[in-house]
Amino acid sequence: MDTGTRRPPQDALTVRQLRLGVGVVGIALPLVLIVGHMVAVGRLTLVDSLSGYYYTEVRDVFVGALCAIGVFLISYRYRRPDDLLGTVAGVLAVVVALCPTTMGAPAGSTGQGDRLVGVVHQVAAATLFVLLAVFCLFLFTRPDRVGVPPRPAAVRFYRSCGALILLAIGGALAGALLPADVRQELKPVLWCETVAVFAFAAAWLAKSDALLRAATPTDETGVERPAPAPARP
Repeated sequence: MDTGTRRPPQDALTVRQLRLGVGVVGIALPLVLIVGHMVAVGRLTLVDSLSGYYYTEVRDVFVGALCAIGVFLISYRYRRPDDLLGTVAGVLAVVVALCPTTMGAPAGSTGQGDRLVGVVHQVAAATLFVLLAVFCLFLFTRPDRVGVPPRPAAVRFYRSCGALILLAIGGALAGALLPADVRQELKPVLWCETVAVFAFAAAWLAKSDALLRAATPTDETGVERPAPAPARP
């Protein structure tokens, strides 16, 4: 019996599943890195930053997850300027994965070339986090391709996530200025990065659900309507 609703187009469902996967990986990554390292060494211990897990037993998880997210962001197409910023963010994610940080590297294992790579890593990571905030504050809050604005509650949520990312960036920068023994004890960069990743992943998942709902060819009363044609970029 026709209930007045129907499933979204298969392409929309496929993209939604891919977007969902990116959000889940983002939320799970800090937890997997932290818990996985603790299990591997058999004791409660933390690394100075998420990137520092490159030098632990969970390096492949760190590199693989960031590369997977990067490839998706590079390949994903929605509209301008989302496409451009998504491509830049994807490239930065791959750079962060493949250019290891010097923070947390074994003593004496980094030469001048490694330190240069570490600088590239830090610049790429900082720029990536700023772009994630831009997505939440400006891109997720815009009307969709057919001009339908997001719900006010959703806009507030996206902006809250973006503000949280900016606060986390500021906290990480401030934490890096603390005395070495305090940083070693509190791990401020690790926790600030974790908060930023969680905030973006939550906003990304919420936006993914909103995009799926927009692709569903029903109106608010449940009556079928034609699926909107994509707007020209």
